[in-house]
Amino acid sequence: MEAKQKTIDIIKQTRKAAPEAFEARKLYLKMRKAIAEALKDEPKTIPQVAEATNIPIGEATYYMMAMLKFGELSVNGIDDMDEYYFYELKKA
Repeated sequence: MEAKQKTIDIIKQTRKAAPEAFEARKLYLKMRKAIAEALKDEPKTIPQVAEATNIPIGEATYYMMAMLKFGELSVNGIDDMDEYYFYELKKA
């Protein structure tokens, strides 16, 4: 008797992800690594992370908000002028 294939396995065999999706995933992983490196010692604001990583502030904001959404970062207070939140790597 032949084993049945799962529907998801059939879909994976017949449909391939677009090359752009692979490139976007590589870029996200690169940015996530740079941001995590910047935050490993102490919490920082988005402008501080952007400066430490040489990532434009708009891109740093985008990737840090994605990391916050997916539970990789957490908020650790606000600066003295109530302008920026401090972010840190989420503790395991």
